[in-house]
Amino acid sequence: MSPAEAAATAWRLERSRLVGAAAKLLHDLDEAEDCAQDALIAAIDTWPRDGTPANPAAWLMTATRHKALDRLRRRAMLEREHEHLAADDVASGTHVVPDFTDQLDAARDQAEIGDELLRLIFIACHPVLPREAQVALTLRLLGGLETAEIARAFLQPEATVAQRIVRAKKALNGQSYELPGPAERTQRLGAVLAVVYLIFNEGHSAGSGATLLRPALCDEALRLARQLQHLLPHDAEVHGLAALLEIQASRLPARLDAQGRPVLLPEQDRRKWDALLIRRGLIALDRALALGEPGPYALQASIAACHARAARAQDTDWPAIVAGYDRLLALNPSPVIALNRAVAVSFAHGPAVALPLLNALAAEPQLQRYPFLSGAQADVLERLGRPSEARAAYLRAAELTDNEVQRQMLVERAGRLGN
Repeated sequence: MSPAEAAATAWRLERSRLVGAAAKLLHDLDEAEDCAQDALIAAIDTWPRDGTPANPAAWLMTATRHKALDRLRRRAMLEREHEHLAADDVASGTHVVPDFTDQLDAARDQAEIGDELLRLIFIACHPVLPREAQVALTLRLLGGLETAEIARAFLQPEATVAQRIVRAKKALNGQSYELPGPAERTQRLGAVLAVVYLIFNEGHSAGSGATLLRPALCDEALRLARQLQHLLPHDAEVHGLAALLEIQASRLPARLDAQGRPVLLPEQDRRKWDALLIRRGLIALDRALALGEPGPYALQASIAACHARAARAQDTDWPAIVAGYDRLLALNPSPVIALNRAVAVSFAHGPAVALPLLNALAAEPQLQRYPFLSGAQADVLERLGRPSEARAAYLRAAELTDNEVQRQMLVERAGRLGN
């Protein structure tokens, strides 16, 4: 690997930490990204001449901080040049250029490995930002994705995503760039975990478009969840989320057939499931459960683990899954969770028991245009030997979904049941 290639590789791996360190000093995300980029340019210029440093990450961090220091000095010089502030400068002593070197050294000495990443995650998920802005900014700052890549991933115009990111950065002007204290961190952590979960779900089952899976989004969400495990090792829900994503990701290789069509969970070839990801997920779940009462993510991971531990679909412990959904509903009442529980009931206790539960959920406003409710009703009706009703439900689900692959599958299932 050439020195320039080594610089680019190290920068990609360290980019988030570099931006986080610069943001702490500059309180400006645009400038922080510029400093990290300038450090890469300096490395590409310097390393071919001087050789690749023994610690590329440390070299890039030092360069980024020096770039930030230069910007702070320029800011101070510009401020001193404003004549109308001269009197105040003299009176307050602000005409003296601060010793940024001492400030920089103190910050470096006090920083623990990973603080920059943790700070950046909490900045990106600041409560002043709407959820879609949190997602876009998280992918930009921590996923390292360019605006065009984020736009492609969510099937949105690049200009829309660019404006969203710009507005998010402006909204953060004047906000604290320090890591929030324990109380605020606990409050904000829920948003952080929700954003990572949302990113994964969009990759796992795309809500719209011509593909069912977007593996790059799943990979980014997994990477963020693993970073959070490293940065917050004593938080049960962090491990619970990581466990859930690892186990769900393990099934990705089996979710499509050779023609790219969806394969439902009971029909998947479990030999294709990724055993390493399952093992990682079960280890993370054990950590989560050892840290206290399970929260929503740990409970969902426990349900996913029931599937992961079953060598065959018929070996699945459906009563345990129903019990898991009972606990989850008690903790986090939601029509979507109730729908998932009803599906589990159809396998644990039979479709006849589940159908009234599904029909009752049709009155929920949140589910009235939710394609998965109609799909679940169709599946239960088909298993009950009521083909005409099942066909109508499949077609209704197809009409409601925005995902082309899902729509085609539902129409095909309806077609198997006749006219």
